Amino acid sequence: MLHVLRRLRSSVVRDPLPYLLGLAVFVLVAGWIAAVYLTAAPDQRLVDLEVYRDAGTSVLTGRPVYDWLTASPQLLPFTYPPISAIFAMPLAFAPLQQVGWLWTAMQLVLLLGVVAVAYRPLTRRFGRWGPVAVGAIAGLLLWELPLRDGIRFGQVDIVIVALCLADYLVRSPRWPRGLLIGIATAIKLTPGVFIVHLWLSGRRREAATAATTAIGLTAAAFLLIPADSGDFWLRALFEPERLGANANTSNQSLRGMLLRLGWEHELIWLPLVALVAWYGFRVAIRASRYGNELAAIAVVGLLAVLLSPVAWIHHLAWIAIVLAVIVGDATNRRRVAIAIAVWALFYLKIPWWGAGLYRDGLPLLLTQPLQDSFGLIAIALLVLIGRLVDASAPARGAAAPTRAGVAPTRAGVAPTRAGVAATHPSARAAPAALPGQGQPGGLGSGDDREQREQATSKPAHGR
Repeated sequence: MLHVLRRLRSSVVRDPLPYLLGLAVFVLVAGWIAAVYLTAAPDQRLVDLEVYRDAGTSVLTGRPVYDWLTASPQLLPFTYPPISAIFAMPLAFAPLQQVGWLWTAMQLVLLLGVVAVAYRPLTRRFGRWGPVAVGAIAGLLLWELPLRDGIRFGQVDIVIVALCLADYLVRSPRWPRGLLIGIATAIKLTPGVFIVHLWLSGRRREAATAATTAIGLTAAAFLLIPADSGDFWLRALFEPERLGANANTSNQSLRGMLLRLGWEHELIWLPLVALVAWYGFRVAIRASRYGNELAAIAVVGLLAVLLSPVAWIHHLAWIAIVLAVIVGDATNRRRVAIAIAVWALFYLKIPWWGAGLYRDGLPLLLTQPLQDSFGLIAIALLVLIGRLVDASAPARGAAAPTRAGVAPTRAGVAPTRAGVAATHPSARAAPAALPGQGQPGGLGSGDDREQREQATSKPAHGR
């Protein structure tokens, strides 16, 4: 990662104007969001970051991590694994307001980094002014409701997205590949679906690295805070209502949609989970086989939301990756139009409109699709990405591109690194282009209704 920062510093020093303009555009487009949420009323400001900070304080002071609630009126418990509370200890050494500014700045920087990598097929078309395009795209993405909520609540979602993106797309990582996914899984559990994808797509060593990392961090937490670790794994983990009302509109997982219909039985939910997982992993495996890891990340990220028992709207921060897959290099007008439409849908507070209309007396048949809209769109996006992946399939008999395979050079074709042939079974797939998409770059009116529902059910958005 340090070599990436050195390259970035070198580029900025050599030609600072595009980067300064890109930063200015980003602040102009999205700065208002951060300013509004950082100056909101204290009892509505960064409520999930307060949960993390209080958990770090609990570790330092010895009070029970999973019994402590944040200040009134939120009264939110900590629900992440114990290692997350240990990682949160530095947050306890500064007032929440100062921590909030730093945390928000970190989220914005990570979003810029995610865009620089995921949207490179598009931004490199701007040549020298690529950084300006990065700033504009990142600014527009921040207006998406899942990412807006991440800033509003002081969330960790963009950190998870960045860790998984880096682990998949860094060309020559200085760490064993799978390590970052293991860290993400230890922090939040739901990124464990990426371990499943690594295993099913034949990358057993990377899957083992990720699993070992997650288990190792969990074991370390047991050594450091044994009582709290036991409390989480034996009690708190099995109390989903600690997360808030599971039927809350913000829960856009498959289970959340079923709960709002009154279908609470596992005999309905589990087969549906199995069906969506079967389809989604098939798409992700095909994407990896064809060399498009960005599409695989987008699909598995959506699965992390849909398959989880509880997935709040801000967990859909994966939409930043999904839109990159759809828009590609923006040479296909139809795909650009679809990307704009998807952006607009996630900009609007459609689920909260449905909740308000239901409270106003409209029948469930009309309001339920609106309340479930983000989850339903996520399912539709799985199908859309699946079709894009299939359209990118190499011709029958043609070898899929590989990272370790033959790479073109100015003089023609150079042999592979370490002499590994493209057809060797251990060769890793390199990101290939979907139609209209180049290879992603490596790191080398609803507000009041939403507030009322949150006030009555006290959903803990930090989950």
